[in-house]
Amino acid sequence: MPSISSGYIIGYHSCDKELGLRLINGQDDLKPSTNTWDWLGEGIYFWEDDPYRALQYALENAEGKQKNAAPAKIPFVVGAVIDLGKCLNLVEIESLAILSEAHKGLSQLMDIANKKMPVNNKKNRALDCAVLNYVHQSNATKNIEPYDSVRCAFPEGDQAFPGSMITDRLHIQLCVRNPEMIKGYFLPKPLKDFNPNL
Repeated sequence: MPSISSGYIIGYHSCDKELGLRLINGQDDLKPSTNTWDWLGEGIYFWEDDPYRALQYALENAEGKQKNAAPAKIPFVVGAVIDLGKCLNLVEIESLAILSEAHKGLSQLMDIANKKMPVNNKKNRALDCAVLNYVHQSNATKNIEPYDSVRCAFPEGDQAFPGSMITDRLHIQLCVRNPEMIKGYFLPKPLKDFNPNL
């Protein structure tokens, strides 16, 4: 089973200032997202090693350009120390085989239930979400140790330059399924860069 145990990593989460301050003060915890468009399935999402991308998302969310359950009134970024634990690392070739098998299993299940497979459509990644959630549900059914996190590169945005296959919003995204893997939150520095509304 694919897994990386490279110790702790730093992730950044976009949120509203009020929630961010509660997280840092230990008065709240992030809740797993359960949207059908969450491309890595259910969990708590972080930008790996990229506070600038987290701030960009927070600003766009506050402006209504990014979909979120609760739009940020005051854009805010919190850093988090995260132990990946047992990680389904989708930049490893073994993990892609797991996804392929999960897609087949989900497709068979949908056929039996006489339902249509979900479809990815621009920013709504319903198929990816369904396949990843199927991986976790299937593991639970088979009493296989659950994944603590899912990690994947995401080629979002426009071409970085004409003819490029590199995109201007390319990033590594992390979905934490086991909240115990989040060891603590902090304010990223310099404060004026990542939290100008502090």
